[in-house]
Amino acid sequence: MAEEGFERKLAAILSADVEGYSRLMDDDEEATVRTLTSYRSTISNLVQQYSGSVVDSPGDNILAEFKSVVDAVNCAVKIQRDIAGQNAELPDERKMQFRIGVNLGDVIEEEDRIYGAGVNIAARLEGLADAAGICISGTAFDQVKGKLSLGYQFVGEQTVKNIPDPVRAYKVLMEEKDAGKLIGVGKKTPKSRWMEIAAIAAFVAIGLVIYQFYVRQPAIEPASVEKMAYPLPDKPSIAVLAFDNLSGDPEQEYFTDGLSEEIINALAKSNQLFVIARNSTFVYKGKPVSVKQVAEELGVRYVLEGSVRKSEDRVRVTAQLIDATTGHHLWSERYDRELKDIFAVQDEITMKIITALQVELTDGEQMRIWAKRIKRLDVLLKGMELISISRKSTQESVIRWGQVAQEVVDMAPDLAVGYRHLGWYHYFLAAWGKSPRENLKKAYGFALKAISLDEYDGMSHGLLGNVYLTMRQHEKAIAAGKRAIELDPNGADVHMYLGYTLNFAGRPDEALGYLNKAIRLNPFPPYYVHRNMGQSYLLKGQYEKALPEFKKALQLHPKSSQIHTNLAVIYILLGREKEARASADKALELFPNLSVSFVAKTAPYKNQADLELILDAMRKAGFPEGA
Repeated sequence: MAEEGFERKLAAILSADVEGYSRLMDDDEEATVRTLTSYRSTISNLVQQYSGSVVDSPGDNILAEFKSVVDAVNCAVKIQRDIAGQNAELPDERKMQFRIGVNLGDVIEEEDRIYGAGVNIAARLEGLADAAGICISGTAFDQVKGKLSLGYQFVGEQTVKNIPDPVRAYKVLMEEKDAGKLIGVGKKTPKSRWMEIAAIAAFVAIGLVIYQFYVRQPAIEPASVEKMAYPLPDKPSIAVLAFDNLSGDPEQEYFTDGLSEEIINALAKSNQLFVIARNSTFVYKGKPVSVKQVAEELGVRYVLEGSVRKSEDRVRVTAQLIDATTGHHLWSERYDRELKDIFAVQDEITMKIITALQVELTDGEQMRIWAKRIKRLDVLLKGMELISISRKSTQESVIRWGQVAQEVVDMAPDLAVGYRHLGWYHYFLAAWGKSPRENLKKAYGFALKAISLDEYDGMSHGLLGNVYLTMRQHEKAIAAGKRAIELDPNGADVHMYLGYTLNFAGRPDEALGYLNKAIRLNPFPPYYVHRNMGQSYLLKGQYEKALPEFKKALQLHPKSSQIHTNLAVIYILLGREKEARASADKALELFPNLSVSFVAKTAPYKNQADLELILDAMRKAGFPEGA
């Protein structure tokens, strides 16, 4: 079989479909599709949370596999409870209930599909389940009995289609009062079985009525405002999670990430929203996290999550906006479009979020959000590659950064993005002492070119501010930094750039304000934010506060000669000479040309006293004087 591309494995299979789907479609096709799209997204997210994967979703059916039967059954129970919560908000005639079957059995795996008796049995058990119910096989029951706070009802050995031997079947009892129960011995007669079904159906119907009018539990577990890592902002706050790549093709990651990135960028340009930076939301990528966890760790009220499935020239995008504090969905949608329409989908999602959060954009915000946006797929993918490269912080990655940036300029000479990245590339070359005058001049030219093509690009103004700082034109640098924040009010990086500039301008108190805002917007910040925080405390004379910030930076980037230099300086100022010399040795190991004179030439301090403080500490730590 291996030669034919098939593999056999033991897997827990979950099969779910909609009870009475045809009736729902006949009554209101559009409403049924909308509800199904929303519920599919809920189920897919729960499958991921329980370490499973959706392997197929034809029509109203969803097929998922798990490595653990316990995870599969737990997921099935959570699905039914969450769907019940969402149904509670629908009229009785529009409620959509799923039947779920779970089996542990042997399956055949071919690429991203699974087949075989293990799958067939799960599908047949699904047919035996009640509406809003779960039916599991004997093999699954043998693995979960006694491990979960559930009850079970044995419904006999069932003869199912295309399976030669009868299958033991158990209904899962999800009520707390039934936990630990095992009801029924032997095979039920048809009459008693249908009586049980009628009784359970009546019980479920009564339960849903009670649920609707008296309980109304949320669709997901709400986040606790009291447990949030940060106080909620006084404006609508949102985290856009990385959309899931359902294509099964790792090469589609840039495409999927690009969609998420562009939605974040668009929302971030509104001063009426508080938008968490991509760096922090992408920390959760590929991890089975809950909306509750995301909201509490990032300190936001709303969470957007979604998925993308790309196949040849077609793309399917699902998205849902959730109020994490109540656990309810505000909006969800599925888009089946041609690939060329992906940017229209992106814009539509952005506007639906803005509408759902009841934000009225000013004319200036409208211009910033929609002006000069990337509308070409090839440029979007290259742009995502640029972002990935730029965050690696190695000399090799910077060289590649310049190459890809030039490719983007060649592809789209009318867009700012390529010129902006070329500017950053030359800026870093200058900072490393490689033809500094020539590279800084190029960085300045590319920054101006990018701004001329898109005056609303905050990151290009941020680049210009950094270039002005290196030129020691501090007031121009501060003005460019403030313009960048005006254009990109939720930009964690542009807040960091201005904080960095204000440190060198001798205004560390103001710098701390912008750096703290950068961390609030990006709660999992890159190393250089902590490095700049440490520099602020150092310049304020608060050396004990500076040290832990430099240590945090080092944990994130242990091969940075600059951070080891910062540590050497702060250790000297704290009177810890031995540790200072060890840090200096490490800095010189990473950057042999580092010297006191190199820092004197390249560090753009406005106040000579600030510079002398650093240089004197470097000498005491053992750095060479240099030429």
